[in-house]
Amino acid sequence: MTSYASELARPPRTLTVAEQKALLKVSGEHARGYRDHVMFSVALGTGLRCHEIAALDVGDVFHADGTPRRRVQLRVYKRSAKRPARQEVIIPDSLFAKLAKFYKHKQRRAESLEPEAPLFLSQRGARIALRSLRHVFARWQERAHFERRLGFHTLRHTAASAVYHRHKDPLLVQRFARHTSLRTTSIYMHVGDEEMMRALRDHPC
Repeated sequence: MTSYASELARPPRTLTVAEQKALLKVSGEHARGYRDHVMFSVALGTGLRCHEIAALDVGDVFHADGTPRRRVQLRVYKRSAKRPARQEVIIPDSLFAKLAKFYKHKQRRAESLEPEAPLFLSQRGARIALRSLRHVFARWQERAHFERRLGFHTLRHTAASAVYHRHKDPLLVQRFARHTSLRTTSIYMHVGDEEMMRALRDHPC
């Protein structure tokens, strides 16, 4: 059986600050990449899982007048109980602005903005598939010149780790990640490589 201590000893893989900036920069530079840029920003801003992002509809994220919602009620999410409580995520200010721009982007492309329409479309105009979502993340990693290859779930780990390192509040991270157990959240309570580097730069020796 895996011990609590050993779980803490294996923190999840996360993007470095440089990788995150490079990913968002290269995917946000061109209109054709804006869908992917927003998907990555949604993952980094809310901690949503891959299948939760793919399942989003326009009405989940936007009011009828096209204004982004501050609270997004999830219809599709990971269920750890037979009758799970409803889940929601909060939209940060920076993501709110990107979503407002994305609504106009969809308007220009004549994509459906009906409440039941998929938020993120494939090239064929259907709801983006999980396989495609993972593929575009791998493609943008190449364009951002990552030295390693990461899975899409790394974006969720990066988001939760960032909340912990910014606020040092396990309960806040638990709610952000929508974990039922604080023990699950504990994987984010670790010292990362970049944090260690900063701490040791002026270490006396």
